Amino acid sequence: MIVDLRIYTCKPNHLDAFVALYREHAWPLQQKYLGRCVGWYVTVEGQLNQVVHMWAYDSQADREAKRSAMAADPAWQAYLKRAAEAGYLVHMENRIIRPAAHWTPLPGM
Repeated sequence: MIVDLRIYTCKPNHLDAFVALYREHAWPLQQKYLGRCVGWYVTVEGQLNQVVHMWAYDSQADREAKRSAMAADPAWQAYLKRAAEAGYLVHMENRIIRPAAHWTPLPGM
């Protein structure tokens, strides 16, 4: 198993607007295509104005296949266009991580 860890940094005072846009347009598509969201959070201390979400996959090939299918959906392309036009984000980062040898994944992962 691997996890795609994503960290999005919003412009100050734009976090709520980004979350609303995401919730309405991206979340349903990601649930449809990606399916295994490990967590979806917003920061309350430390570096503010950030969204952190994690998606579990069986392998890198599984991740690539699911993300490619989502990318081919016109509704996903429309969301990306809306998000770019809104200009809420200042930085996007993702990391592929895997469980350490001593970690037992949570049930359902």
